Amino acid sequence: MQMDDDATQRLSASVEVLNARIARLAMALGIELNNRAEVDALMATRQIQPVAVERRLARADESAAKVTPERRTAHRREELRGLLVLRYHLEANSLNNNGLTVTRQALTQAADHLVRQGFKPGADGLGLDDLFNAV
Repeated sequence: MQMDDDATQRLSASVEVLNARIARLAMALGIELNNRAEVDALMATRQIQPVAVERRLARADESAAKVTPERRTAHRREELRGLLVLRYHLEANSLNNNGLTVTRQALTQAADHLVRQGFKPGADGLGLDDLFNAV
């Protein structure tokens, strides 16, 4: 059981940090992560157009001074998308590698910790009941 406890603690710690950042970004962007339509819309749209590295380097000095609120919002939306994908991947890997019991325990611990930090339940969009009732 020591291995399960270690795996649970590692996963829980990783998910706690990830969920806190996800919740903060969602709050800053006004996105309700418990609203499936909003999450689907966020995930369906690529926010930032790829720019060639050379162009970025050539304009690095200019763009640093010209970060618009729209561009900052686009970056935050893109970060939120990436973090949600990362969390989904982490959950799937944990289910495959550690099993349902360890994954459920770790995600529950992470959610409880987030609430203790002052976030409202579900602020990270991770509906544990929905997730584990579907498994």
